[in-house]
Amino acid sequence: MRTVNRLEKVYQNACCIDFDDSSKFVFFSDIHRGDDGLSDDFGRNKHIYNFALSDYYKKGFTYVEVGDGDELLERPKFEHIRNAHASTFNRLKRFYDDGRFYMLFGNHNIKFADPEKVKDTLYRVYDEYEGEYVDLFPGITVYEALILVHSETGQKIFVVHGHQGDLFNDQLAPLTHFGIRFFWRFMHLVGFRYAASPAKSRRKRHKVEKNYTKWNKDHGEIIICGHTHRPRFPRPEEGSYFNTGCCMHPRGITCIELEGGKLSLVAWRVHTSDEGTMYIRKTVLMGPADIRDYDGKISAGAGTEKK
Repeated sequence: MRTVNRLEKVYQNACCIDFDDSSKFVFFSDIHRGDDGLSDDFGRNKHIYNFALSDYYKKGFTYVEVGDGDELLERPKFEHIRNAHASTFNRLKRFYDDGRFYMLFGNHNIKFADPEKVKDTLYRVYDEYEGEYVDLFPGITVYEALILVHSETGQKIFVVHGHQGDLFNDQLAPLTHFGIRFFWRFMHLVGFRYAASPAKSRRKRHKVEKNYTKWNKDHGEIIICGHTHRPRFPRPEEGSYFNTGCCMHPRGITCIELEGGKLSLVAWRVHTSDEGTMYIRKTVLMGPADIRDYDGKISAGAGTEKK
């Protein structure tokens, strides 16, 4: 019930975006960009991620970050993250400057739920190389959720991070954040993982997935989440709760593409040729699947903003 009530509220206040079969979106979640130190789990995959960003930019995709893009619980100073991964943010800025960038907040970058903190943190940043403040994402709005609305069929795709209704990462978030910042971040350095995270607990992960799948079946709409770090791409008869996975796997990154009215779960990984050359390749893990195959009953009256 807690999850259902939270999702209902988020759904009613989501930002609505029109799309059609010519639209191209890529959904990434749980990148967890850190300060490039020992506990920065993004560091091992940053080159794969940067390569994927460049590929999607050249092919005209719109980038959607489905929460937890930056690890602001363990590393609360965003400028350290930005300076550690300047080449990554330069790529993201190209999407933003072209009007092809949407950012959602998750439980690890919940500070971006406050527009004033977004303004102070993301509009402009201090560039250590240039020795001055430069624009990053001037005027950006960070959303809690999006609803993509097909301009011809009216079919909707609900996009939200997935921590909403998760007791320790939503209702008890202040207590959890205190524990991460002053205890778990140091345990992380020696190999321990945050115990209350669905990404590290099979029981918690299954509970989150079960709750979201129930909401999804009650509403009959596609929902794309992150949070659990586990990719999910159901068959139509299994409902329509999708999960992007994350960018912290030891062997690569995963994301979801929407192109030509079809969804695909893809992985980007490093491979080696017979000659010993290392290269990055995209592999389609599941799909493409036509979104119309997942069409159920449509809820009316959602969303507060249209772009």
